[in-house]
Amino acid sequence: MTRSDADGDDEIPASTRAQLVLVAGAVIAVGLAPIALAYVQLGATTDAGVGTADRTGEDVTRALDRAVFEAASGVPGNHSWSDRRDAVAAVENRLDPRLDTLRTSGLREGVVHGIEYNESAAGAWAAEGCPGGPNRQFGDCEAIGGVVVQDRGGRTHVLGVAVDLRVTGEESASRMTHRVDAAPQSAG
Repeated sequence: MTRSDADGDDEIPASTRAQLVLVAGAVIAVGLAPIALAYVQLGATTDAGVGTADRTGEDVTRALDRAVFEAASGVPGNHSWSDRRDAVAAVENRLDPRLDTLRTSGLREGVVHGIEYNESAAGAWAAEGCPGGPNRQFGDCEAIGGVVVQDRGGRTHVLGVAVDLRVTGEESASRMTHRVDAAPQSAG
């Protein structure tokens, strides 16, 4: 069934060519499948159970965690315990611009973030969750505004911040109190 041309080269039979075309088509389809899947995912809408406000609330809490950690870094040990209010003011001065940014971060998506210090939650944290133990020289904890500080060897250490977070979108709203640990060494 093969034909030879003038140079003597053999031509591929028609049935083999058809099989090669089918195999090539299958390879191309397999190669395009991930691209098609990515395209579909880019156009996907939010799950029915998870609204935009819920999703951005998670984003805000992650950003808030980073902001508190950064605002509190450098404060431990720089203020005596008697100057703890100055330490809290330093944390708030560093944190407040970040909170202002987070409050407006969802406006393009129609989401409003309300973030306010929660003094009562900070007070409960200071009363119940203050690190201590027989081998530690940790003193009292105190909540000043929404910031929890502890006396460690006469120096002020920032343990964290408690805030109320409200996330309001077009179709959903959520409200929570969020405690943010500022210093990993304060656990325990």
